[in-house]
Amino acid sequence: MIIRKIGIIGRTYRHAQRYRHILSVLFKYGFGDMVDILKVEQYLEIGLQMISRKRREKIEALSRAKRVRMALEELGPTFVKLGQVLSTRPDILPVEFMQELEKLQDHVPSFDCAEAKRIIESELGAPIDEIFQTFDESPLASASLGQVHRARLASEDEVVIKVQRPDIRKTIEVDMEIMLHLATLMERHLAGWQIHRPTRIVEEFSRTLEKELDYTLEASHMERFAGQFAGDLTVYVPKVYREMTTSRVLTMEYIDGVKDNNIQLMKDRGLDPREIARRGFDLIMKQIFVHGFFHADPHPGNIFILPDNVICYLDFGMMGRISRKNREDFVDMVAASANKDEVKAVDALLRLTEWEKEPDIASLQRDMAEFMDQYLYRPLKELEIGQMLQRLLETASRHRIRIYPDMFLMMKALSTVEGVGRVLDSDFNSIERATPFIQQIKRNRLHPRRIAGDMADYSIEILQLLKEIPGEFREILKLARRGKLKMEFEHQGLEPILSSHDRISNRISFAIVLAAQIIGSSLIVLADIPPKWHEIPIIGLSGFLVAGVMGFWLLVSILRRGKM
Repeated sequence: MIIRKIGIIGRTYRHAQRYRHILSVLFKYGFGDMVDILKVEQYLEIGLQMISRKRREKIEALSRAKRVRMALEELGPTFVKLGQVLSTRPDILPVEFMQELEKLQDHVPSFDCAEAKRIIESELGAPIDEIFQTFDESPLASASLGQVHRARLASEDEVVIKVQRPDIRKTIEVDMEIMLHLATLMERHLAGWQIHRPTRIVEEFSRTLEKELDYTLEASHMERFAGQFAGDLTVYVPKVYREMTTSRVLTMEYIDGVKDNNIQLMKDRGLDPREIARRGFDLIMKQIFVHGFFHADPHPGNIFILPDNVICYLDFGMMGRISRKNREDFVDMVAASANKDEVKAVDALLRLTEWEKEPDIASLQRDMAEFMDQYLYRPLKELEIGQMLQRLLETASRHRIRIYPDMFLMMKALSTVEGVGRVLDSDFNSIERATPFIQQIKRNRLHPRRIAGDMADYSIEILQLLKEIPGEFREILKLARRGKLKMEFEHQGLEPILSSHDRISNRISFAIVLAAQIIGSSLIVLADIPPKWHEIPIIGLSGFLVAGVMGFWLLVSILRRGKM
């Protein structure tokens, strides 16, 4: 999705109306101070003075994180999706904000079935009656990007069809352009946000939405996931009908199962909740530590239980990937923590994170030792992976180091599956179930075939580097000989100073023009130049009036900034 820069925002009706709505919601939930800091009125011509800035005491009494979540929900699908993405980004938001944004839900009414049929016919190139024997006009579910209908094919197969909302792409494009404009203002006017690069976040989010708008990618996820577990009778993945799948329509097998948190219905159908808890956790461990490709949103709505305790995953829109190196670094951190070695644990944690400023290693090691004291001297049955990972995340955030997004998705998926497991089985021990997988990772690293393969890879990389060095060095010498060798330095943090200098110079210039206006008008009055009004030269009087307006305007501008 290409996001256009919004230098001409406000010149089109749809941008102006949407921007007005966004700013109204921000004022409603007590974020008017941010709008003032961003100086939006300098860039837009949409009558900000007409937008109500009234603050409601009940809203102001809520936490800032809760108000952010409520504002995003009111702003609609694009902003809800943004909040859901940010809830997986510990490198950007504090823990309390992520926990609140995890509650975001798509409260979107279904759209007209006639529109759904029109889109299906347009995408599949045939009338509905020719494609399906039956088509249920009442949607099974409705979300921000699309809705799901049940149908039956001519082959008697029961299917569900996910249909994208009409004109959703246009709506998202407008919102994304406005987001990019706001992100640009945040980088320019909010101290400290240059590090997080809000414009880069918006661009990454745009790419994420582009993927979600392409249902063929979700179909590919399903097929890859099914291939990983081919022959595994404990898991089932719905069949994808590729011939009836496009970027806007996804056709897949209909699944009739039990949600994995409905214990009573499980028992009524002869299913075993304890066995389901064990299988579910083993499956997420296999996805992460064996395949490195995992379902990143395994909440109860996305998992059905079939006969014989078979686990069926649904909705493959959000998937996570974790490299072999990151898997092994994570295992190193777990092993070092189990051995009460905070030095090695911190070393492994730093390999899983990134930072702008070098963290205080000694302080981080002390916090890691406290973490071990709190959790690792309890009986295994009392330990919870979710709590431990949450505390680890808080420790990393406190030291301003950022865990990679996919690593956080992995932690979140483990925590979610563990929580479901404890609901299904009060005696469920996640640490005990995880131990064999962690030990297998450690054993794999010492396998002779693995060592030989690593040595071969390293040798090839070294040879390639040695081959490239002479050419690169020769290129540097050529540039130096031509006088074209340049070194670039990037200054950070100067934008607020430059902005302040621009404002100061503008005010000084304005004041000089104002003084010149007053002096010129005075000279005209003293020269007694006609025409006159009550013996006062009209030109000089007009000059004084203009100077008065200009002076009042300058004073109001200074007072609005809160500085004299």
